[in-house]
Amino acid sequence: MFDTLDSTSAEARRRAGGAGRGEAVAGPHWFVALRQTAGYGRRGRPWTQAEGDFAGSLLFAPAAPRERFGELSFAAALAVYDALAPLVSKGAMRIKWPNDILIDGAKISGLLLEMIETQAGPALILGIGVNVVSAPADAPYPATRLIDHAAAAPPSPREIARRLDAAFWVHYDRWLAEGFAPLRAAWVDRAAGIGGSLTVRMPNETLEGVFADLDEAGRLVLHMETETRTISAGDVFFGVERRPG
Repeated sequence: MFDTLDSTSAEARRRAGGAGRGEAVAGPHWFVALRQTAGYGRRGRPWTQAEGDFAGSLLFAPAAPRERFGELSFAAALAVYDALAPLVSKGAMRIKWPNDILIDGAKISGLLLEMIETQAGPALILGIGVNVVSAPADAPYPATRLIDHAAAAPPSPREIARRLDAAFWVHYDRWLAEGFAPLRAAWVDRAAGIGGSLTVRMPNETLEGVFADLDEAGRLVLHMETETRTISAGDVFFGVERRPG
């Protein structure tokens, strides 16, 4: 546990290489900070955090081929769901593809999975942020905070880390033993928006259609008027955007 870091994921990356810290850390190891000065999410977007919010990164080396590492994004989303769902009203929490956690339709948590190369081979850094006492007002998607939904005082960052660690390894062990199929089934059962209209924004195009399914590789299946697309990465917004005119 650190009082302040630039980024928990950046610290995990430094420790994995032993940069300025002595021997490299092989993991699994959590890096948790009460405050981040340069937290980041997907595509390098800033992740803001107040003291009392959760920011943590897990460094570990999966015992599987690197081609399968991306599947653990869904294990991570399920772990956050399992760690936080008991604190809020039943049914209030859902997962927005691929791994954002929502309460009553607003984002409470975001995840970032990064693969790195170490002297011992490929490893993953799983960065997790949870809005516990604050929520950004200028985010591209509506955000909320745990304190407004929990029946009792929300847990400390240390307790959230304990809950996340316990939940993640349950899903990880099942993934190792049974593959992606049980993760997919559990994710679909907790998903937001399946069967409804979506807008998916990608760097070079924006698509609109119906969220039909999650395929066997974890891609979003989007039914559009003239075709069906499978999408590996993009920003998802529920409903169809209104265009002028």
